[in-house]
Amino acid sequence: MEIKKINDDIHLIKLGGLESNIYLIKKKVLIDTGLGYHKKMLAEAFDSLNLKFTDIERIIFTHAHYDHIGGRDMFTEAKTAIHKDDASILKQGDITKSCAFAFKKTLEPKKADLVLNDSDIIRIDDMRLDVIHTPGHTEGSICLHDENSKILFTGDTIFSDTIGRTDLPGSSTEDMMKSLNKLKGLEISKILPGHGNIIDTDAEKQIDKIIRMYTD
Repeated sequence: MEIKKINDDIHLIKLGGLESNIYLIKKKVLIDTGLGYHKKMLAEAFDSLNLKFTDIERIIFTHAHYDHIGGRDMFTEAKTAIHKDDASILKQGDITKSCAFAFKKTLEPKKADLVLNDSDIIRIDDMRLDVIHTPGHTEGSICLHDENSKILFTGDTIFSDTIGRTDLPGSSTEDMMKSLNKLKGLEISKILPGHGNIIDTDAEKQIDKIIRMYTD
């Protein structure tokens, strides 16, 4: 387990294994929850930050794959948000498109509290996150761009040296290419992906390099 302070507002919690990265925003909002396999370890991470699971008010899902949403029920006080094109996966408990079947899990049908659209704005106190719809890995994948810090949360659209898979149920290589082009020219200081290491130096050059690898 690793906790990394990105800045005064953002902490990264890494639980290892197949767990997604979990981003804690202003100690009250999460971007993704991981699988939910390591509840004790996550509780220890929260305790080290003087937090309880009930302190989380909102969860923003970058997409509806089980390794990003499986821990949602730990946060009983949190409202959930997801892009409209992945919302039905949660509502229907779709084990195929959520890839829950790959983890030998079921998915309890549960409607999201907030359905997101491209260009929506999410405000967390003085932070503004712009929602960028980036289908490809899933139909409703999103990136989130912090207007002030220029940090880009990329979910499973872009990692530190590659892109997300497009051979899964609901994936599309064509949509992924369009999404990568959509991110070109965006002002980016750091890339905070859904798995693996962050990019905190030359982020724009690195993202352009990755995009060129797959779109040129």
